Amino acid sequence: MTRLTGARVVVVWVPDFPVLVCGAVDEVPVAVVHRDAVVACSVSARAAGVRRRMRVRTALARCPGLRVVERDLAAEVRRFEPVIRRVEEAVLPRLEVIRPGLIAAPARGASRYWGGEQQLLDRLVDTVAELGLPAQAGIADSTFVAALAARRQTGVIVPVGEDAAWLAPYSVGVLGVPRLTELLPQLGIRTVGAFARLPAGRVAERLGVDGVAAHRIARGEATRPVTVQVPGENYAVGREFEPAEARVDPLVFVAVELADELHVRLGEAGVVCARVEAVVETADGRSLTRLFRHEGRLSSRAVAERLRGVLGAWSEAGVLDVPVGEPGVRRLVLRPETLTPDKGRQQAFAGERDTPVEVERAAARIQAMLGHRAVTRITETGGRGPSDRIRLVPVGDVDESRGRLDGPWLGSLPAPHPAAVYPVRRAARLTGADGSLVGVSARMELSAAPAVLAIDGRRGVEVTGWAGPWPLLEQWWDSEDVRRIARMQVTTDDGHAWLLLVNHSRWWVEAHYG
Repeated sequence: MTRLTGARVVVVWVPDFPVLVCGAVDEVPVAVVHRDAVVACSVSARAAGVRRRMRVRTALARCPGLRVVERDLAAEVRRFEPVIRRVEEAVLPRLEVIRPGLIAAPARGASRYWGGEQQLLDRLVDTVAELGLPAQAGIADSTFVAALAARRQTGVIVPVGEDAAWLAPYSVGVLGVPRLTELLPQLGIRTVGAFARLPAGRVAERLGVDGVAAHRIARGEATRPVTVQVPGENYAVGREFEPAEARVDPLVFVAVELADELHVRLGEAGVVCARVEAVVETADGRSLTRLFRHEGRLSSRAVAERLRGVLGAWSEAGVLDVPVGEPGVRRLVLRPETLTPDKGRQQAFAGERDTPVEVERAAARIQAMLGHRAVTRITETGGRGPSDRIRLVPVGDVDESRGRLDGPWLGSLPAPHPAAVYPVRRAARLTGADGSLVGVSARMELSAAPAVLAIDGRRGVEVTGWAGPWPLLEQWWDSEDVRRIARMQVTTDDGHAWLLLVNHSRWWVEAHYG
């Protein structure tokens, strides 16, 4: 395995950049969310216990006054574009945009030019500060460790060949693989150093591709295989515009098609790429480029979002305009870089199987056309009611509900579980023999024996038996969201069995037992 002792990487990080983009005020706790998870939060929100990757519901429970803002990736890209241009002009001629607010670049040549690694870090921080943004920077043998060093504090330089030793005291959660964060502590492995000491062969057998990549990081080894060069093959895809196109939306639409075409070409060749370079050739002969980190399978939607932000920033800054002649873009090209063999996806630990790559790509195309939540998968989660135990998660999202299946869920409905759970509760009317509505007292006593059940305003059917009611008090700590309900199981003379729910003297059908 090749160690990255000959290559040095510098990373520049703008703390809480998504929060800065949304115009947050320091005194107000703010969380920027995406796909029902926190991606960034303000200092005051962190002081209240809010953390990255935390679910929105949990964040609101910890910080009731939290202001939740949906992430606008295109706005982040536009806001970060001037930073990229300034760094390229003043310090580093070529760099990678890992995401808005985080950039990386080779450090060896630049550090020699500026007089040393510390001088390079100081210049980068000062350059970003000229634009009114805080910045931290770090240098290490790998991008992962350099980024972690930058987050720790500014000016951290991990010595050559010391990535593994520097990472060793950290918790395994720092590796950023949720499944390993949950599994490894159960096996008694709590630090990165302990994980690094595991035999590589055993890690590959039990933990799959994600585990192998994390293990390489923990051991301070190269996380990318040797670059593949295929003579005579050109995987770049592009489109010509005649006449030149000056509008951003048509360019983004073409970018989606190009990203799909790029995935197909790489798939047919059996390779993946670590980065994608977008090249925009303008009508006056200029060539504008931007490099995106790819990590194997950047969806067409993700490429389009990043390119939309870059094009929007260039358009607002007047970069796409020309003083005389026809403005606009003549050619758009997506070029893959750092090609490596596609090793597929291995069966994971404990018999779990990953979604086939082809299915992911098809789902990404549908999501790009119909919206992110257009394609979902069913996951089992914890909860008290039958509708709480199933969650629809958009394809491509990380399901953070796993691990809460076992509860404890006091007051949960026991087995047998209903055969059908209605996505929208059906209105019902449960009456006694005298036709009066059956009520439930604070002591969970029925006002009358159930006699007739009518659903959705239809003719009522005779009740032949019932069980309950069972009380449930949820969100008791929140006076606005507190929910007091009771559930009952009812059978009717037409052979059906129902799960009923009563809330504020109103009856609903929640599920059907068949």
